[in-house]
Amino acid sequence: MSDREKTSVLQGFKAFLMRGNVVDLAVAVVIGAAFTNIVNAVVKGIVNPLVGAFGTKNLDSYSSCLKGPCEGTGDAATGVRILWGSVLGATLQFVITAAVVYFLMVLPMAKYLARVEARRKAKEGTHEVIEITELEVLKEIRDTLVAQRGTGHGGR
Repeated sequence: MSDREKTSVLQGFKAFLMRGNVVDLAVAVVIGAAFTNIVNAVVKGIVNPLVGAFGTKNLDSYSSCLKGPCEGTGDAATGVRILWGSVLGATLQFVITAAVVYFLMVLPMAKYLARVEARRKAKEGTHEVIEITELEVLKEIRDTLVAQRGTGHGGR
């Protein structure tokens, strides 16, 4: 590879990294990881104890026996089990994560963008009114000048 090709490849890579969607994606991944840790702590610290008030504190231990006898745990388990507790725990984590992202990020950003758009439209509306008014004034000035020219030429 020549120096020119290396420079071109590096410039292309830099342009790729600096595009807005790549940076946005990186930020989203970092924020998503942070929210995942928070949600996991909420599920383990609040949801699981609440579920534990009615049964076992660990959601992963909830299961149903599809084909018995279902005895033992882990690799020594016999029978066919449906581990619906794990699915429930993952579903709760997903719903809580989605709610946090929606209410703390998406909804405020949508409201902010709506306000910015409303301000922009209001500004454009005001600008159009001013332009129309200025146009009318210019037409009046033109008509007055034309009338003065007509009067001035007729008097000579």
